[in-house]
Amino acid sequence: MRFPLLSARRLGLPRRAVSQILLTQLAIAAGVAVLATGLFLAPLSAQLDDQAMRRALAIAQSAAADPALAAGLLTADPPAGGPAADSPLQSSAERIRRATGAEYVVVMDLNGIRRSHPSPELIGLPVSTDPRDVLAGREVMEIDEGTLGRSARGKVPLVAADGEIVGAVSVGIAYDSVRDRLLGAIPGLLAYAGGALAAGALAAYLLSRRIQRQTRDLAFSDIAGLLAEREAMLHSIREGVIALDPGGRIRLVNDEAARLLGLAPDSAVAGRPLDDVLGAGRTTDVLAGRVAGRDLLTVRGRRVLVANRMPTRDGGAVATLRDRTELEHLSRELDSTRGLIDALRAQDHEHANRLHTVLGLLELGLHEEAAEFVTEVVGVHRSTAEQVTERVHDPLLAALLVGKTTVAAERGVPLRLADSTLLPDRLVDPGGLVTIVGNLVDNALDAAAGSAAPLVEVDLHAEGRTAVLRVRDSGPGVPAARREEIFTEGWSTKQPSGPRERGLGLALVRRLAQRQGGSAWAGEAADGGAEFSVVLPEALR
Repeated sequence: MRFPLLSARRLGLPRRAVSQILLTQLAIAAGVAVLATGLFLAPLSAQLDDQAMRRALAIAQSAAADPALAAGLLTADPPAGGPAADSPLQSSAERIRRATGAEYVVVMDLNGIRRSHPSPELIGLPVSTDPRDVLAGREVMEIDEGTLGRSARGKVPLVAADGEIVGAVSVGIAYDSVRDRLLGAIPGLLAYAGGALAAGALAAYLLSRRIQRQTRDLAFSDIAGLLAEREAMLHSIREGVIALDPGGRIRLVNDEAARLLGLAPDSAVAGRPLDDVLGAGRTTDVLAGRVAGRDLLTVRGRRVLVANRMPTRDGGAVATLRDRTELEHLSRELDSTRGLIDALRAQDHEHANRLHTVLGLLELGLHEEAAEFVTEVVGVHRSTAEQVTERVHDPLLAALLVGKTTVAAERGVPLRLADSTLLPDRLVDPGGLVTIVGNLVDNALDAAAGSAAPLVEVDLHAEGRTAVLRVRDSGPGVPAARREEIFTEGWSTKQPSGPRERGLGLALVRRLAQRQGGSAWAGEAADGGAEFSVVLPEALR
């Protein structure tokens, strides 16, 4: 995917993130190579100086260890102001110098007078540096400037056979040779540094190519802009979005998801496990991927949510949530309206049959029989309505039960009220109880319709301010092992009819009961069918 508006280049430095990263890495690699070279050369120079001084000192020590050199110094006469290039002492010193490759080997007496020197004209003259330390019996290593230039020097006392100091030996290594060794090491060092720099540049290039693929060749400013746009989009859309990492921890929760899930807007949920934030339940299972499917329904608090989950490449997932509460409420109202229409249709069908019966009786001249028939029909309907309204004083519930009675009669399932039914007109939330009764009665009618002796019984009464509801049916009942499972969102034994999903009726019954501090459960009726019980504390004023 290309972003044409974001691919324009600015003047100056490269705008693409990959180019900036490559240049930065090359600059770092070059800087590290230069720094490493400098750090290596600094101690190398000092190390070469030390090696030259130790070599000069070792030559001086070897020369001073020769007894002939001390004996020659004692027996030779001091030069009388002229060169003494042919003296035995000068010959021995020159022989040592040529054998070791030193720049000079100087033998001096106790007065600091040279008794040997590569330049014969300097024999008999005082040495150019202070000889007191070496003549006092101490070995000396130094780099100093002398008559032959700068050199690395080693000085050793010259001891006679009786142990007395009779002079000193001074050996010099030309400093030019030390510098030459240092300069000679630089090309090789630069070659290694260049190789390391080339390897670093290659690694930086390969890394930059990978980053280029991952960032789609965008600039840092473009990436920052996209992130800002993403944040604005995620928090402005009216659909909940939750992002999870591979470990099931929350990466992101937008404002709408926090509202739908009942999370505090300022709650710190990022980085926390989803199970710890939401707790156990179907909502958590759906978002965590433990329930598979698309457009999965779940109930969170008072809300009915539709959830979808999409895995990401790194093993995480992004889940979306849509609020279906109002739609589900309208769907329930539509179900009630359909039930009323079915009841009216059943009444219309029954009314037409009865009118035909009355018409036939009148055509046959059986007027008294026609009058008795009409009186009986009116009495049956009136007794049914009066029976309901006498026991259930709330008009909404009474109307619901009258309509359900007609629908039940059309389906061939008697619907009756238990003798203990008595509910005053003091309900705090009549609409909630209407939803509970309607769902339980519809389920009971479906279960009892196929039984040998179909029957649905409703027991609705008050115990103080507590409303108690029991709905019994003559169906096959609910196995004990599944009496909790049937209250789970999405669980149903019926096939979906149309786009509307099943499996929310009993879940809503329990949620409505729990919202009022009550409870709902399933059991076994006395005749072997199912019995659903709902207890609503503080349901009456």
